[in-house]
Amino acid sequence: MTLRGGSFAFEAATKRPRIGFLGVGWIGLNRLDSLMQSDVVEAAAIADPAPKTLAQAAQVAPGARMASSLDELLEMDLDGIVIATPSAMHAGQSIKALERGIPVFCQKPLGRTAAEVHTVVDAAKAADRLLGLDMSYRFTDAMRHVRDVAHSGELGHIYAVDLVFHNAYGPDKAWFYDRTQSGGGCVTDLGIHMIDLALWTLGFPAVRAVSSKLFAQGTMLAPDAAEVEDYALATLELAGGMAAQLSCSWRLQAGRDAVISAAFYGTAGGVAFRNINGSFYDFIAERYRGTACERLCSPPDAWGGRAVVDWATRIAEDACYDPEAEQFARVAHVLDRIYGR
Repeated sequence: MTLRGGSFAFEAATKRPRIGFLGVGWIGLNRLDSLMQSDVVEAAAIADPAPKTLAQAAQVAPGARMASSLDELLEMDLDGIVIATPSAMHAGQSIKALERGIPVFCQKPLGRTAAEVHTVVDAAKAADRLLGLDMSYRFTDAMRHVRDVAHSGELGHIYAVDLVFHNAYGPDKAWFYDRTQSGGGCVTDLGIHMIDLALWTLGFPAVRAVSSKLFAQGTMLAPDAAEVEDYALATLELAGGMAAQLSCSWRLQAGRDAVISAAFYGTAGGVAFRNINGSFYDFIAERYRGTACERLCSPPDAWGGRAVVDWATRIAEDACYDPEAEQFARVAHVLDRIYGR
C-alpha cells in the first residue's frame, strides 16, 4: 500500500506465505506471475471457474492446487488471497476471506460504492488483517519521483492538478457495461486511478466540492441514467486552496492507444507523470520551471506487479491491519460524488 524506502526489492523474510488466487484472467494471471517471479510467496492454490484459464495458471504455478471457488480456497491453510474477479464480487469475497482471518489483495474497485468499500475496510480492521488494493500506478518509478517533488516544497503552493486517462479501447467483458455489476463506467475503471494518485500525492486533503458531466456515445447522461459513461469530466475543489480536474474515457478518438497523465502545478513550478508514445506501460516524470522541462526518469520500469509484491512482502513480515486502507474509502466517496450518489 505504501512505497517503503527507495527500493522495491524483496528482502529475505522468515517465511514464504502460502497465497491463494481467486480469478486468473488477464490481470489475475499477471499478478500471479509477478509473485512467482518475486519468490516472495508460495502459490498454494488457484481458483477460477474456467478450465482453460486454470490450465494457463497451472503453467505459471505448477505446484499450486487447482480449485473452482472461494469456498474451496477458504478450506485450505492460506496466509493470503489475491482477488481478481468481476467488480460486483469484490466486496463480498473480500469480506468472506477477511472474516476467516485471511489477508486480502483485491483488484480495484474494492466495492461499487463507498458504502461497499467501507464494509470491506471495516472487516479488515475487525479481523486485524492486511488489506491491499491494486492501485498500481502509485508504484511506478515516475509517480514516485512526482510525489517526492510535490512533497519537497520546490513547487511552492500547489494549487492545480490536471488528471487524464483516455483509453482508445473499451473493456471486452459485458459486465463492465452493466452499472449494477460494475458500479460505473470509465470513471470506475480508469478515473479511480487518477483520483487516487492526486489525493495520495497531496496527502489526502478534504474534498470540499465535486462537479461532473458524464457522457455515453456523445450524449450527456442524466444523474439517474442506467447507462454507464464512456467519457467523463469532473472538477474537485480541495482543502488548502487546490483544485483538480479529471477527464477520462473509453474509445476516445485520441489518435493513440492511451493518454495518461497526472500533472501538479504550483506557484514555483510543476511536475508531471505521463505516458509516452501512447503506451499503457511506459511512463516518464518531468519537472517544469517556466518554459524549461527536465526529465526525472524514463523507461524501462517493470512496475506492473509491485503493488501485490509489496502486499505479499508485508504479509511475510507479519503485517496486520494498516489504517491506510481507509484511503480506499476516501477515493470511493469521490467517485460517489462524481456519479451523484
